Amino acid sequence: MTTMPSHTDHPERPGLTDGVASEFAVFTTIKPGHADQLRQDLAQISTAYRAERSALREIGTLHDARHVIFDDDTRFMFASVFDGSWDTYIDDFAATIVGEHFGKIFSHSEGFPGVTDPNVKDWFVAHQAPALIFASSYPDLTVKQIWKDQRVDSAFQAVLDTPEFRAALDNPANAALVATPAFKRLLDEASG
Repeated sequence: MTTMPSHTDHPERPGLTDGVASEFAVFTTIKPGHADQLRQDLAQISTAYRAERSALREIGTLHDARHVIFDDDTRFMFASVFDGSWDTYIDDFAATIVGEHFGKIFSHSEGFPGVTDPNVKDWFVAHQAPALIFASSYPDLTVKQIWKDQRVDSAFQAVLDTPEFRAALDNPANAALVATPAFKRLLDEASG
């Protein structure tokens, strides 16, 4: 597997990395009286993401994200885990429908300059609180590598289920291949 650098292009950007994955957490103050509308906007956007993940797939670097309203509807948190540099992550999201969604969501936060404002990255940095500990269960796998691994596993599992594969395992002409430790490991991994 190839791994990407674990350092951002801008070392002053807050946030920890573990292998190829980086963490990002923003904490804001919700404008008075905006919590219910923010909740409605989040519900609408969540439905859209579940129905159509094309923007997330187009970007291809987001491992996970969460939005939380807390402190009696006065504070908002957005947190995510992504591949690559912080600046590229922000730029990539701004170039898709996700940027529009972020503009809508953060418009409920005090002082948000707007997603197209040239100082929006500075605003995010000012509201970002880096984790004290950040660990990934798969630090050397990017989102795109995980998607590829899933496709390969699905295809391989389909091959394993065919009578032709079972016949090939029993064919004496393949005995040397089947007896190799690498092939045995492959079959063990596939069954586990």
